[in-house]
Amino acid sequence: MKKLKKLFLILSFLVICIGIIITSLNLFVYQSTKKQVNQDMQDADCILVLGAGVRNNKPTPMLRDRIKEAVTLYKNKKAPKIIMSGDHSSDEYNEVAVMKSYAIKNGVPSSDIFLDHVGFSTYDSLIRARDIFQAKKVIIVTQDYHLYRALYIAQSLGLEASGAPANLSHYPGQPLREAREIIARCKDVLNCFVTHQSSQSQTTISLDGDGDQIHNQAI
Repeated sequence: MKKLKKLFLILSFLVICIGIIITSLNLFVYQSTKKQVNQDMQDADCILVLGAGVRNNKPTPMLRDRIKEAVTLYKNKKAPKIIMSGDHSSDEYNEVAVMKSYAIKNGVPSSDIFLDHVGFSTYDSLIRARDIFQAKKVIIVTQDYHLYRALYIAQSLGLEASGAPANLSHYPGQPLREAREIIARCKDVLNCFVTHQSSQSQTTISLDGDGDQIHNQAI
Protein backbone atom coordinates (compact mmCIF):
# COMPACT_ATOMS: atom_id res chain seq x y z
CA MET A 1 0.00 0.00 0.00
CA LYS A 2 2.84 2.41 0.84
CA LYS A 3 4.49 1.66 -2.51
CA LEU A 4 1.25 2.37 -4.35
CA LYS A 5 0.81 5.62 -2.46
CA LYS A 6 4.38 6.63 -3.26
CA LEU A 7 3.88 5.77 -6.93
CA PHE A 8 0.66 7.79 -7.01
CA LEU A 9 2.43 10.81 -5.50
CA ILE A 10 5.27 10.55 -8.00
CA LEU A 11 2.88 10.30 -10.94
CA SER A 12 0.81 13.19 -9.61
CA PHE A 13 3.94 15.30 -9.29
CA LEU A 14 4.98 14.46 -12.84
CA VAL A 15 1.54 15.31 -14.20
CA ILE A 16 1.59 18.66 -12.38
CA CYS A 17 5.08 19.42 -13.71
CA ILE A 18 4.07 18.57 -17.26
CA GLY A 19 0.97 20.75 -16.90
CA ILE A 20 3.07 23.67 -15.67
CA ILE A 21 5.52 23.27 -18.57
CA ILE A 22 2.74 23.12 -21.17
CA THR A 23 0.97 26.14 -19.67
CA SER A 24 4.20 28.13 -19.43
CA LEU A 25 5.20 27.45 -23.03
CA ASN A 26 1.76 28.44 -24.30
CA LEU A 27 1.80 31.66 -22.28
CA PHE A 28 5.29 32.37 -23.57
CA VAL A 29 4.17 32.03 -27.19
CA TYR A 30 1.10 34.20 -26.58
CA GLN A 31 2.87 36.95 -24.63
CA SER A 32 5.77 37.18 -27.07
CA THR A 33 3.55 37.62 -30.14
CA LYS A 34 0.25 39.23 -29.09
CA LYS A 35 1.37 42.74 -30.08
CA GLN A 36 1.95 41.54 -33.64
CA VAL A 37 -1.68 40.53 -34.16
CA ASN A 38 -3.46 43.14 -36.30
CA GLN A 39 -0.28 45.21 -36.31
CA ASP A 40 -0.22 47.65 -39.22
CA MET A 41 2.91 46.68 -41.14
CA GLN A 42 4.36 49.10 -43.66
CA ASP A 43 6.07 47.88 -46.85
CA ALA A 44 5.41 44.19 -46.31
CA ASP A 45 6.97 41.95 -48.95
CA CYS A 46 4.04 39.58 -49.11
CA ILE A 47 0.90 38.14 -47.59
CA LEU A 48 1.43 34.52 -46.56
CA VAL A 49 -1.68 32.33 -46.54
CA LEU A 50 -1.29 29.07 -44.61
CA GLY A 51 -3.14 26.07 -46.00
CA ALA A 52 -6.06 24.43 -44.21
CA GLY A 53 -7.27 21.71 -46.56
CA VAL A 54 -9.43 21.35 -49.66
CA ARG A 55 -12.38 19.07 -50.40
CA ASN A 56 -13.62 18.27 -53.90
CA ASN A 57 -11.29 20.93 -55.29
CA LYS A 58 -12.82 23.60 -53.07
CA PRO A 59 -11.24 25.27 -50.03
CA THR A 60 -12.57 24.23 -46.64
CA PRO A 61 -14.50 26.99 -44.83
CA MET A 62 -11.42 27.75 -42.74
CA LEU A 63 -9.15 28.02 -45.77
CA ARG A 64 -11.78 29.99 -47.71
CA ASP A 65 -11.81 32.62 -44.97
CA ARG A 66 -8.02 32.82 -44.96
CA ILE A 67 -8.01 33.47 -48.69
CA LYS A 68 -10.79 36.07 -48.34
CA GLU A 69 -8.79 37.91 -45.69
CA ALA A 70 -5.68 37.81 -47.89
CA VAL A 71 -7.66 39.21 -50.83
CA THR A 72 -8.91 42.07 -48.65
CA LEU A 73 -5.37 42.85 -47.49
CA TYR A 74 -4.10 42.76 -51.07
CA LYS A 75 -6.85 45.08 -52.32
CA ASN A 76 -6.07 47.45 -49.44
CA LYS A 77 -2.46 47.51 -50.72
CA LYS A 78 -0.97 46.00 -47.56
CA ALA A 79 1.44 43.96 -49.70
CA PRO A 80 2.04 43.58 -53.46
CA LYS A 81 2.22 39.77 -53.56
CA ILE A 82 0.52 36.75 -52.02
CA ILE A 83 2.17 33.41 -51.25
CA MET A 84 -0.22 30.46 -51.05
CA SER A 85 1.52 27.79 -48.98
CA GLY A 86 0.06 24.32 -48.64
CA ASP A 87 0.03 20.66 -49.59
CA HIS A 88 0.58 19.55 -53.17
CA SER A 89 1.64 16.03 -52.29
CA SER A 90 0.14 14.38 -55.38
CA ASP A 91 -1.51 15.12 -58.71
CA GLU A 92 -4.85 14.32 -57.07
CA TYR A 93 -4.34 16.77 -54.19
CA ASN A 94 -3.21 20.28 -55.11
CA GLU A 95 -4.20 22.58 -52.28
CA VAL A 96 -2.25 25.60 -53.50
CA ALA A 97 -3.77 25.55 -57.00
CA VAL A 98 -7.24 25.64 -55.44
CA MET A 99 -6.14 28.52 -53.22
CA LYS A 100 -4.81 30.49 -56.17
CA SER A 101 -7.92 29.86 -58.25
CA TYR A 102 -10.17 31.12 -55.44
CA ALA A 103 -8.12 34.30 -55.05
CA ILE A 104 -8.18 34.96 -58.80
CA LYS A 105 -11.97 34.60 -58.83
CA ASN A 106 -12.05 37.24 -56.09
CA GLY A 107 -10.06 39.77 -58.08
CA VAL A 108 -6.35 39.14 -57.44
CA PRO A 109 -4.19 39.09 -60.60
CA SER A 110 -2.73 35.65 -61.22
CA SER A 111 0.77 37.09 -61.67
CA ASP A 112 0.77 38.42 -58.11
CA ILE A 113 0.12 35.00 -56.56
CA PHE A 114 3.06 32.69 -55.82
CA LEU A 115 2.69 29.04 -54.86
CA ASP A 116 4.64 27.10 -52.26
CA HIS A 117 3.76 23.51 -53.12
CA VAL A 118 5.34 21.86 -50.07
CA GLY A 119 4.11 23.94 -47.16
CA PHE A 120 3.27 20.81 -45.20
CA SER A 121 3.55 22.51 -41.80
CA THR A 122 3.50 26.01 -40.36
CA TYR A 123 7.26 25.81 -39.82
CA ASP A 124 7.84 24.67 -43.42
CA SER A 125 5.73 27.51 -44.81
CA LEU A 126 7.58 30.18 -42.88
CA ILE A 127 11.12 28.95 -43.43
CA ARG A 128 10.41 28.60 -47.15
CA ALA A 129 8.95 32.11 -47.28
CA ARG A 130 12.24 33.32 -45.84
CA ASP A 131 14.75 31.15 -47.71
CA ILE A 132 13.10 30.46 -51.07
CA PHE A 133 10.92 33.52 -51.62
CA GLN A 134 13.45 35.74 -49.80
CA ALA A 135 10.75 37.53 -47.81
CA LYS A 136 11.82 39.64 -44.87
CA LYS A 137 8.51 41.28 -43.89
CA VAL A 138 5.38 39.15 -44.05
CA ILE A 139 1.71 39.39 -43.13
CA ILE A 140 0.58 35.95 -41.96
CA VAL A 141 -3.05 35.01 -42.53
CA THR A 142 -4.70 32.27 -40.48
CA GLN A 143 -7.29 31.94 -37.70
CA ASP A 144 -6.32 33.53 -34.39
CA TYR A 145 -5.94 30.24 -32.46
CA HIS A 146 -3.14 29.31 -34.89
CA LEU A 147 -1.73 32.79 -35.41
CA TYR A 148 0.33 33.05 -32.22
CA ARG A 149 2.33 29.93 -33.08
CA ALA A 150 2.88 31.10 -36.65
CA LEU A 151 4.10 34.48 -35.41
CA TYR A 152 6.39 32.83 -32.88
CA ILE A 153 7.98 30.67 -35.58
CA ALA A 154 8.41 33.71 -37.83
CA GLN A 155 10.04 35.59 -34.96
CA SER A 156 12.44 32.72 -34.28
CA LEU A 157 13.41 32.66 -37.97
CA GLY A 158 14.24 36.36 -37.97
CA LEU A 159 11.23 37.41 -40.02
CA GLU A 160 9.42 40.65 -39.30
CA ALA A 161 5.81 39.54 -39.19
CA SER A 162 2.34 40.76 -38.40
CA GLY A 163 -0.73 38.59 -38.04
CA ALA A 164 -4.08 38.96 -39.77
CA PRO A 165 -6.79 36.82 -38.12
CA ALA A 166 -9.26 35.25 -40.53
CA ASN A 167 -12.09 34.57 -38.10
CA LEU A 168 -14.96 35.12 -40.50
CA SER A 169 -17.12 32.10 -39.63
CA HIS A 170 -17.94 29.49 -37.02
CA TYR A 171 -15.89 26.34 -37.60
CA PRO A 172 -17.20 22.94 -36.46
CA GLY A 173 -14.66 20.98 -34.43
CA GLN A 174 -12.91 24.09 -33.14
CA PRO A 175 -12.53 22.87 -29.51
CA LEU A 176 -10.49 19.90 -30.78
CA ARG A 177 -8.31 22.20 -32.89
CA GLU A 178 -7.72 24.42 -29.87
CA ALA A 179 -6.66 21.39 -27.81
CA ARG A 180 -4.27 20.19 -30.51
CA GLU A 181 -2.83 23.67 -30.82
CA ILE A 182 -1.81 23.66 -27.15
CA ILE A 183 0.50 20.72 -27.86
CA ALA A 184 1.58 22.07 -31.26
CA ARG A 185 2.82 25.29 -29.66
CA CYS A 186 5.01 23.33 -27.27
CA LYS A 187 6.36 21.19 -30.12
CA ASP A 188 7.26 24.19 -32.24
CA VAL A 189 8.91 26.08 -29.39
CA LEU A 190 11.22 23.09 -28.95
CA ASN A 191 11.57 22.72 -32.72
CA CYS A 192 12.71 26.32 -33.07
CA PHE A 193 15.38 25.75 -30.43
CA VAL A 194 16.85 22.51 -31.78
CA THR A 195 16.23 22.51 -35.55
CA HIS A 196 18.88 23.69 -37.99
CA GLN A 197 16.98 26.66 -39.33
CA SER A 198 17.41 26.60 -43.11
CA SER A 199 15.41 25.27 -46.03
CA GLN A 200 16.70 22.15 -47.75
CA SER A 201 16.03 23.64 -51.19
CA GLN A 202 18.75 25.69 -52.88
CA THR A 203 16.23 27.38 -55.20
CA THR A 204 15.36 31.04 -54.71
CA ILE A 205 12.43 32.88 -56.24
CA SER A 206 12.09 36.64 -56.35
CA LEU A 207 8.73 38.07 -55.36
CA ASP A 208 9.48 40.90 -57.78
CA GLY A 209 8.82 38.46 -60.61
CA ASP A 210 5.71 36.87 -62.09
CA GLY A 211 3.93 34.24 -60.04
CA ASP A 212 2.62 32.55 -63.18
CA GLN A 213 6.12 31.71 -64.35
CA ILE A 214 6.70 29.38 -61.39
CA HIS A 215 3.09 28.18 -61.03
CA ASN A 216 3.97 24.49 -61.23
CA GLN A 217 7.63 24.72 -60.26
CA ALA A 218 8.70 22.14 -57.69
CA ILE A 219 10.83 23.87 -55.07
